[in-house]
Amino acid sequence: MTFTDAQGRPEPPADGDEAATLLGFLDFQRATLAWKTRGLDGEALDTTVAASTMTLGGLLKHMAYVETSWFSRSLYGRPMGEPWDSVDWNADRDWEWHSAADDTPEALHALWQRSIQGARDSVAEALADGGLGRSAHLVWPNGRSPSLRWILCHMIEEYARHNGHADLIREAIDGETGE
Repeated sequence: MTFTDAQGRPEPPADGDEAATLLGFLDFQRATLAWKTRGLDGEALDTTVAASTMTLGGLLKHMAYVETSWFSRSLYGRPMGEPWDSVDWNADRDWEWHSAADDTPEALHALWQRSIQGARDSVAEALADGGLGRSAHLVWPNGRSPSLRWILCHMIEEYARHNGHADLIREAIDGETGE
């Protein structure tokens, strides 16, 4: 049975196995970003705070990129697909952050949700083919490859770090606070 909190976030299982626990925490972090961006218009999603150029819209697009990068390209060596494959990354290494201002809130949320679904499909495939210890296609310069377990932990960390940013930006937009 899945429990959800007041913001609609699924609580990770308290007594799940390793895979269920990791996936539960990742889904909780994903749901936190959904909560922090819920109900905002384009102007709000393009709001910056203090000296930072980070926006919630940019954060959604960045996380769509990160989901696809790790669970498609790094895990399997597959092309990322559009919009990523046609970007001139040499001209703008932070394209996903900058280009988000040109996207509607609906488009940003849809891109992010498609990326999450693709990630879930890739994780299910990897769990059926080697489990959490399955090595990724990606090989680091030292010759090692991260495991699916490492990728999941990294994604939890990536979301948790950026959800802290989202907390600050959302509070500056409309005063909404919460963990």
